[in-house]
Amino acid sequence: MKIGLNTDGFGAFGLDECLDKVAALGLSCVEFGVGGWSSAPHLKVEALLTSASERDRLLGKLRDRALEISALNCSGNQLHPGRIGPEDTDLAYKTLELAKLLGVRRVVMMSGLPGAPGDSHPNWITSSWPLEAMEILEWQWSERVIPWWKRFASKAETDGIRLCVEQHGRQVVYNTESFFRLRDAVGPVVGVNFDPSHLIWMGGDPVSAIQALGECIYHVHGKDSRIEPASKVNGLLDPKHVIPVHSRYWNFVSLGHGSSVRAWLDIVRALRAAGYDDVISIENEDYSMAAEDAVATSAATLRFCIQQSTEEAA
Repeated sequence: MKIGLNTDGFGAFGLDECLDKVAALGLSCVEFGVGGWSSAPHLKVEALLTSASERDRLLGKLRDRALEISALNCSGNQLHPGRIGPEDTDLAYKTLELAKLLGVRRVVMMSGLPGAPGDSHPNWITSSWPLEAMEILEWQWSERVIPWWKRFASKAETDGIRLCVEQHGRQVVYNTESFFRLRDAVGPVVGVNFDPSHLIWMGGDPVSAIQALGECIYHVHGKDSRIEPASKVNGLLDPKHVIPVHSRYWNFVSLGHGSSVRAWLDIVRALRAAGYDDVISIENEDYSMAAEDAVATSAATLRFCIQQSTEEAA
């Protein structure tokens, strides 16, 4: 297994400094955010699409540091009923084109979330009540989700690119069951970008999910969640902003600061057992500590877990 970084975690640094820090940490891969919910701090899609010299320059910087691109990430809401939908759809197709030009074979993204019929904002259905909720959910899937994904998946398959859907709360695909509904409709070009942190704050078990997903796992994020004491009073649904962290019911944290290191060892073991022997890309959204410290902590945790699981498998 390899350890990488979603470079948004070092978004405060320029590209060269970011890559230097990644190499100094002994990581081997980078995952670049290219837009959508990412500010795209290190790549400019239009420039790279139109200029072979810009692409060569980027690949040269990576080669000089013995780094490779594990994936491009265009997570956004291509199903948004307003202007965001067409903008993020355009980005998604451009990301496929850029991935092909750079020789990258994975694109990470989220499923997107439509509105209800006639709505101008997305609507996340989490319950079968009130009764109209199920009508809205079925309309979302049949009229918005599946048609969009069939078109997009066909293009990705033609380009030889695997789509790695992150199961994220507030998206129409947010757990294992909803992922399989998409995959069953669209086909195996669609797999999972497995991120344990979302499942954790929704009350699931990462190891059980890995066992259920199996060969559908195409890419993995290294991110943890910590359930905070206030959740005992208020539960886990929390609309507050991610900062300040002390007032929240759960928080994204660096690896080992939410789940134990032993729990992460179990996750790595489960990934190996499922046949996944590829990159775990650290996605740092721990706002309780400096980015460099959080990434270093996550890298050290993963390095221990990978080494331990490798020795066990020998």
